[in-house]
Amino acid sequence: MSPPSRPVPLRSWWQRLTLVGALLALHGWALAQGVALQVLNAERVEDGLAVSFSTRFELPRQAEDALLKGVAVYFVAEVQVLRNRWYWRDARVAQATRTWRLTWQPLTRQYRVSTGGLHQSFDTLGEAIASLRGVSGWRVAETKDIEDDGRYYLEFSYKLDTAQLPRPMQIGLGGSQGWALGVDRNLTLTLEAPSTPPPNRPQP
Repeated sequence: MSPPSRPVPLRSWWQRLTLVGALLALHGWALAQGVALQVLNAERVEDGLAVSFSTRFELPRQAEDALLKGVAVYFVAEVQVLRNRWYWRDARVAQATRTWRLTWQPLTRQYRVSTGGLHQSFDTLGEAIASLRGVSGWRVAETKDIEDDGRYYLEFSYKLDTAQLPRPMQIGLGGSQGWALGVDRNLTLTLEAPSTPPPNRPQP
């Protein structure tokens, strides 16, 4: 007869439950700190190549605390357009960058988003974040950069840019994941000639 099974000590069960709970908490934390890329597309337009994208994320608590203390928080989107070459490394034919600067204005108690010389003020942080989560019709390459017979793809990135924080804060961050917020994606381009409107028909 086989010996009767011994009951698992309560401490062992507790350790297992603690480990599972820690893994679930870590998984939830990783999701909370990430960026969901909801839309990324590129289309050929009359004056080149235009990109549209949309993201979903929440500002990390550390970044929000710094923002309320007067620290500007920067978000950067970058696109590189590359052409496939079988005989050599792929050629970069165009590159574009867009930066958003998010600040808290204590006198007016509003959030301000600045990009490309334009400024907007918002009453809530949620409204301010929504304004910088994406862009539509962003021209990233000129017509001369794109050849009809070429094979192209683009490398896209969007992130909270800690490199633009004050230097003492950068040193203090170290390897902290509290400010880690970003997404990268590659997209193969299927380039078609821009659509042209039909000619006006004469009225009868």
